[in-house]
Order: sequence, then structure tokens, then C-alpha cells
Amino acid sequence: MYQQSVPIIDRVNRWWARGKQKRVTSLQATLRSATTFTGIGLHSGRPVRMVVQPAPANYGIWFRRVDISERDPLIAARYDAVPESRLCTQIENADGVGVSTIEHIMAALAGIGVHNALIEIDGPEVPILDGSAAQFVRGMMAKGIQRQGTPIYAIEILEDVTVSDGYASASLSPAQGLTMRFEIDFEDDAIGTQSRFADLANGRFVRELCDSRTFCRQSDVEAMQKAGLALGGSYENAVVVDGESVLSPGGFRHDDEAVRHKMLDALGDLALAGAPIVGHYEGARAGHMLTNRLLRALFNTPGAFRMVECTPEMAARLPGMGVNHADLAHVA
Repeated sequence: MYQQSVPIIDRVNRWWARGKQKRVTSLQATLRSATTFTGIGLHSGRPVRMVVQPAPANYGIWFRRVDISERDPLIAARYDAVPESRLCTQIENADGVGVSTIEHIMAALAGIGVHNALIEIDGPEVPILDGSAAQFVRGMMAKGIQRQGTPIYAIEILEDVTVSDGYASASLSPAQGLTMRFEIDFEDDAIGTQSRFADLANGRFVRELCDSRTFCRQSDVEAMQKAGLALGGSYENAVVVDGESVLSPGGFRHDDEAVRHKMLDALGDLALAGAPIVGHYEGARAGHMLTNRLLRALFNTPGAFRMVECTPEMAARLPGMGVNHADLAHVA
């Protein structure tokens, strides 16, 4: 069932086998038991059942299409498995088997510090649930986190790396933990210009970002549905705006929910690096593909990063470390 070919994981295994002298490290984590989620796909509108299973140390995150039998059903959740797509994050294996809209579950896993999991799913798209990562976070934390006997390895950013596309840009630069700043600018007054900074240590993702929902403009919904997309979208799983009006009942959960959700998406997309990132991410009007291009640029830039074995001090500055059930009280 388990398959190991992720480049970052291969490097970790080689370094671990070198027999370094013993030191105090922080340990990888998985779930204590399986967690099931059911719902519909945002774009497909199809019912879907997804089970997040525990996995061994150094496994990483993989998806398995349980509805596929004649082709390879395993898809690695990594940056180089992402084909060109703009409305969501998709991954695909060499047999053309894929899963889409993975960014929210990936953000939830990173945000609660789960390094290893096998995600079994019976369709081509992750359930959208309420449009945020909150239900994923609640469901997995209810099962509990299991520490494993293998150190956490992280990707430490050593040099600035930047990509851009017109007015949009994304960058990674050196930092002590994982920090993030994001800016957006929409012509609809209901969103307008928003910016936010977050140090994602000590459960901040759970408390401040995970309940922020995907959002879109009413005109975009109409265009997507004409193109056969957003078939599962509703006011219950997305915040829809039209000019200065918020059409979804109850309005925004936060005044800056839109930029918070963009940060949630960015964390999920960065999780496709294959290991936690120690660095500062800066996004301006960036989307899924630009963040993916940033990871590709990072790994193609000699000297821009190094793999490090996390000390407890370093691990404490990563998302997921220090998260506890009290943090869930902040989640909508």
C-alpha cells in the first residue's frame, strides 16, 4: 500500500542513514486513527468520501483513489505532480490519475503538524465542506496526533527566491520560522484591498486562518458554471460577493476573511514542498499556480535552501507545534 519515491523523502532517508551523532530533535507525527469526511466536490458537484489514514514515518502525504483499479491509484502530494490549473490545486500521477482541490486538506495537515498520512478518496475531488479547513482540523484533532520515532526535517530558506506574473508575485526569503504576508486587491468593494501578516507558530493557523472560507465574485460563479465548473458551489460553502454586497447569509466571519483564506491556500500549496518550510512567504495577488511556480523555482535554484534536522527550538516555530484543543474554541 505504501510507496516511497518523493525526492525530499529520499534525501531525508539518505541523511538519516549516515549515522549522525545523537542529538535532541523533534519527531514527525501522524494521526492516531483514521478520520472520515464526506461531502461534495466544489467543481464536480459529485458526492465524495475521504478517509485520512495514519502512515509511517518518512512517508509524507499521498492520496489513493479507491475508485481506480486498472491504473496506478497513488498520487504523491508534491509540487512536481501539479499540472497547469488556476482555480484549485490538482495533483496527478504518471498514469493520469489525479485529485483536485487538495489545498484545504493540505493546509489542515500542515497547520496541525501532521507529516505523514495516506488519504483514501473515492472520487476526483476533495470535499469542499464549508469552504474552509476548519472541519478538517476539528475532525483530525479529535482523533489525536501520534508522535513517531523519526526526526522532523525541514526546508530552510537560505536565499530570496521570487516569481511574478504581471501584477502578481510570490517569494520566499530567510526567516526563523514560517511567517507569511499576503496582499490582495479586488475591485469589488465587499473585499477591496486587504493585507495581513502571520507568524504561523503555536497554533496560529488553527486560531486565525483555518475557518476562513473560499470566496468569489457572482460574475465568476456564472462564468464557471457555464464552463461546467463550480457545480457544487453554494452560499453554504463559499462567500460570494457582488460589488459592495455579500450574498452569502451571515456575511464574512472576519473583516479580512478573504486575505486570510488566501493565506490558508498558500500554506496548503507550500505543503507540497514535501517537508515544512522555514522561511518567510510573501504573496501579492498570488494564486495556486504562482505558489507552485515558486516551489519549482526554489528547488531549481542552487544554494537557495538546505534540509535541516529540526531541534525543538526550530520545530516550535513551525505550524502545528503547540496546537491544542483549546485553540479550537476560536474556530467557527
